[in-house]
Amino acid sequence: MEEPIFPDKSHMPQDSDLARVLGRSKKHWDNLRAHALDADPAAKPEWKYYSKKSGWTFLLRGKRRNVLYMRPVAKRCFAAGFMFGKRAVQAVEESDLPADVVEAIRQAPQYPEGRMVRLDVTTAADVKIAKKLLALKIDN
Repeated sequence: MEEPIFPDKSHMPQDSDLARVLGRSKKHWDNLRAHALDADPAAKPEWKYYSKKSGWTFLLRGKRRNVLYMRPVAKRCFAAGFMFGKRAVQAVEESDLPADVVEAIRQAPQYPEGRMVRLDVTTAADVKIAKKLLALKIDN
């Protein structure tokens, strides 16, 4: 695992921190965040500090489950994470997502709550894939 971008537990990241770290990719962060809130209006956005190893992570917490995890992982890059249950994995396999994305989900370790999948986002094309993953997650 890479070093966390925001490791300081006493300083929750602010919009200006994200802009500094993500640069031009901040527009992709904002785009995906807004899309996720529109897709699941009941979801509550929050920053969560899990551990010193991972630092701060932004998440959208739905009524029954977490919908989306996002965390800056490098300059101009952030990771979008999804936990897929059995039905969502099946929906991914039947989707028109790129073969490498489908294979990454198939190969992801199986946990009791599902398969955790991470997509690094740096381009508009990555956001498009993340939005499809989000839709499959919400619908299944």
